[in-house]
Amino acid sequence: MDGRKQWAMAKAEMMLAMARLGFPEALGEELAKNLKSPKAMERMTSYLVNVRPTKPELVVDEMLAICSDIEAWREKKESEAANAFYNDILNNGLDH
Repeated sequence: MDGRKQWAMAKAEMMLAMARLGFPEALGEELAKNLKSPKAMERMTSYLVNVRPTKPELVVDEMLAICSDIEAWREKKESEAANAFYNDILNNGLDH
């Protein structure tokens, strides 16, 4: 399945979970914009289904937590790549 279809399916599932809890569609649209990836939206859908938050503030807090986790993971991966490159230079020199 291509990325656009996967994104659309994840968004539709999240929007359905939001509607079942009585949250406005506009909130779901904003969540999708901020979460950006199917995996992040799937994580949000899981939260909605399992926790069943009653306040929009709780949903937004979870969205922020998911975004924060994703950013921390990206920073970790960038740091690991930079460290591996640096170690390669130390072990093999710049001419390698």
